Amino acid sequence: MTTAEAGRLGGLRSRRQLSAESARAMVCVREARKLFRTNYLTCFWWARSDLVIHATDVAWVADGLRKHGGREAWRAAARLEGMLVPTPA
Repeated sequence: MTTAEAGRLGGLRSRRQLSAESARAMVCVREARKLFRTNYLTCFWWARSDLVIHATDVAWVADGLRKHGGREAWRAAARLEGMLVPTPA
């Protein structure tokens, strides 16, 4: 496969069928993982550094940011909580 062919394939629409709710949940978990890593020393120093954050841990990350972080962590927690998708019962 040439580079041009690979680029053309990359530009085509993805074939993966993903609902909007699932996509939002994935973005929320990705953001929570990033915030956990960047605020590890100030907010999560007591947790394992290689902890894998899942969808069920997003609220925990937001709570830790609010309790132990500064102003920017507080704002990040608010953004993260705004991204939370309610789970169907």
